Amino acid sequence: MGARAQVAPTAFRGQISLTAGGLGSVFQPDYAGGGVPGSSPSRLYGFGAYADVKFTRWVQVEGEARWLRFNSFINITEDNYLIGPRVPIHRFKLLRATPYGKVLLGMGKMKFDYNEAHGRFTDIAYGGGVDLQVNKRLSVRAIDFEYQQWPNWINNSSIKPYGFSVGVGYKIF
Repeated sequence: MGARAQVAPTAFRGQISLTAGGLGSVFQPDYAGGGVPGSSPSRLYGFGAYADVKFTRWVQVEGEARWLRFNSFINITEDNYLIGPRVPIHRFKLLRATPYGKVLLGMGKMKFDYNEAHGRFTDIAYGGGVDLQVNKRLSVRAIDFEYQQWPNWINNSSIKPYGFSVGVGYKIF
């Protein structure tokens, strides 16, 4: 009769995992109308979805989509469709917390003043946050911050929206 020293054979560690979740967000759109970048008097609220694919401890990819459609000032809205690397900074086992950093690239969509125009723009997002593991499958995105750059906005200008999100994720595999 033999005894095993490991809980899981090392050949099975590091398998790909997929976590999908939903977000609630609040953002400063950095646009208040008139074709000129500037702080809006209203924050945009919205919902989103995200997916994290973990290939190894240090190789991870995040994709997210966000629709900021509520509380708009003069009908200005923003949507984001982003993907890029996500890096866990440290895993605090006792707290079951994992802070992370990310850099995402994709497309931002905007509806302008009074729905008179709309556009699609390059969107680069720098951010990070903390995920809390509730159990084997369920996690809480306690906080997620993003600072975005839309470098090729109208008339060779740029806007820099920023905001916070919270959410819940479910580990599919």
